[in-house]
Amino acid sequence: MEDYRDKYTKDGTTDIHGQPALKKETGNWRACPYILANECCERLAYYGMSTNLVNYMKNRLNQVNATAANNVTNWSGTCYIMPLLGAFIADAYLGRYWTISSFMIIYILGLVLLTMTASVKGLKAPCSNGVCHPTKAQTAAVFIALYLIALGTGGIKPCVSSFGADQFDESDESEKKRKSSFFNWFYFSINIGALIAASVLVWIQMNVGWGWGFGIPAVAMAVAVISFFWGTRLYRHQKPGGSPLTRIAQVIFASVRKAGVKVPADKSLLYEITVKESAIEGSRKLKHTDQLTIDMMPVYRYKRMLSCSSQSFHSFLDKAAVETEEDKNKGPVNPWRLCTVTQIEELKSVLRLLPIWASGIIFSTVYSQMSTMFVLQGNTLDPHMGPHFKIPSASLSIFDTISVIVWVPIYDRFLVPFVRKLTGRDRGFTQLTRMGIGLFISIFSMLAAGILEVVRLRVVARHNLYNDKDDYVPISIFWQVPQYFIIGAAEVFTFIGQLEFFYDQAPDAMRSMCSALSLTTVALGNYLSTLLVTIVTSITTKNGKLGWIPDNLNQGHLDYFFWLLAILSVLNLLVYLVIAKFYTYKNTVEDADTKGDAIEP
Repeated sequence: MEDYRDKYTKDGTTDIHGQPALKKETGNWRACPYILANECCERLAYYGMSTNLVNYMKNRLNQVNATAANNVTNWSGTCYIMPLLGAFIADAYLGRYWTISSFMIIYILGLVLLTMTASVKGLKAPCSNGVCHPTKAQTAAVFIALYLIALGTGGIKPCVSSFGADQFDESDESEKKRKSSFFNWFYFSINIGALIAASVLVWIQMNVGWGWGFGIPAVAMAVAVISFFWGTRLYRHQKPGGSPLTRIAQVIFASVRKAGVKVPADKSLLYEITVKESAIEGSRKLKHTDQLTIDMMPVYRYKRMLSCSSQSFHSFLDKAAVETEEDKNKGPVNPWRLCTVTQIEELKSVLRLLPIWASGIIFSTVYSQMSTMFVLQGNTLDPHMGPHFKIPSASLSIFDTISVIVWVPIYDRFLVPFVRKLTGRDRGFTQLTRMGIGLFISIFSMLAAGILEVVRLRVVARHNLYNDKDDYVPISIFWQVPQYFIIGAAEVFTFIGQLEFFYDQAPDAMRSMCSALSLTTVALGNYLSTLLVTIVTSITTKNGKLGWIPDNLNQGHLDYFFWLLAILSVLNLLVYLVIAKFYTYKNTVEDADTKGDAIEP
């Protein structure tokens, strides 16, 4: 007879009705096809209107190169900063399912409005002799539509990957292993959508019209909504644990109030509820940690200084869990005066993530060049495929997508089993090692782009094409393929590694928020790209000079910009290697005897 306890999941998940989730009827891979199809269609919609957006800004809104590139990166950055709002709502109030459902409606409204700005008279900018003259109102309508889409992505992006991972019971070892594979196939589905967007939709936008080019993404988003709701009865749900920001504030406030209190040497005396479950809804108990730096930290000259600083700060936070006589005599526990060890460890877990999080910003800056500088560079190259067909420069991102589609199964089915035999780890590589490999690979993308630009400028000089802004340089656009393909390989290691790492290392009741935190690296990477372009343009155009990135790239030095990004990437990798060595993995009470798997010396 089947054990009653084996009938249900053990990680606290429920079905749509709030009842304990049945293991054989909900979740696991049976629920994932609907989530993956939703993500595939949503990404098709997103990339279908964003991949070629820089050309829409140039051609339909009549903006110069630098302005168009900055507007795209600013908008893209907002798309990846808004997930903080969606994650807060999901973790604190609605849960992931209802947050995704609500924000998908906003998303569709934005796509419909964007389609109207490209097709409806009055909203569509008038054009004559190949030049468009949008009014301020028409330009405003485009940006309203774009930022509605950004708001919509804010509720979907931080929740979908976490919601998919929720379908695997972390207390079941077999399901836990499948979860790691889920993140690979989740990213694979993203790139199937991106593949269609970069090939079919970009061609439609450039050869049929922007109305159709934006209308099809709106239809794709409608399909995403249908797919998501279709799987409702199969989903497992984590209950929202209340406001994570409130819990963080309570720890800080209680620590400050007890600044003069001494932390006991025996950490088992720190306050924690006695029942098996955590006091935080939807969260397991976390084991107390003694420091924010890694226990395996090698002996460096400054180890003692770093450890003392870390221990001093962790002791300050631990004060929030010191139970004073006043706390004991006041009856019911006031979380603004006394916090559980788990609540304090939540904050420590988030703080440990921040250095790893920061190291992803430069990588995202490099990644953002695919939708800006790579496209502008491609606009100057020969796009012909045979005598009659031209490939739009934005469609070259298809090779980034193809790279991901090629590398995901190679990584999941061949590389992981091979490395597993060498390391003995189920994942093959540690998550931190995986991300580090991606950071290393990304450097070569900027080198490839810079070398191509050097060659392009030499051809410009040889043929005296400095003033031929609208003519193609006699170099095939397909020489851009290596830089796109290399970024795709880097994504498989870094971006998928980030998805899994931030889900695993996040406190249970803060997973949407930490997924959103990982996405903000993309936002800040886009904003950093905008800042770099602004600074470079400001400095290099002094005294009437054309600068590195003029409207006519034949008269500029875009290669210098790529060299700058390559140098920043090298410095970022060096910093990351140090940070990774010092990282301490999260430990729940359930798996307190299991060691973390940080990068080893």
